[in-house]
Amino acid sequence: MDDFDELVSSLTPREDNEAIRSYQNTTAVACPACEQPFDDMVVCKQDLTSLEMDFEMDLCTGIHDDSVILFTHR
Repeated sequence: MDDFDELVSSLTPREDNEAIRSYQNTTAVACPACEQPFDDMVVCKQDLTSLEMDFEMDLCTGIHDDSVILFTHR
């Protein structure tokens, strides 16, 4: 993902802990994978990370600096 820093600068930070870093897409930025607006971006910081989802959603994925990036679509 070549434009990761530019993407992050367009998002609103939400959570940062030892397992994940998450951002909310408050400006309807397009998903790099499907080109549709996404809701949240989650950066997985650890090799193994478990996420608890409150509801069903579509996910797109990417890789940046050996970290898995998830883009959620509600």
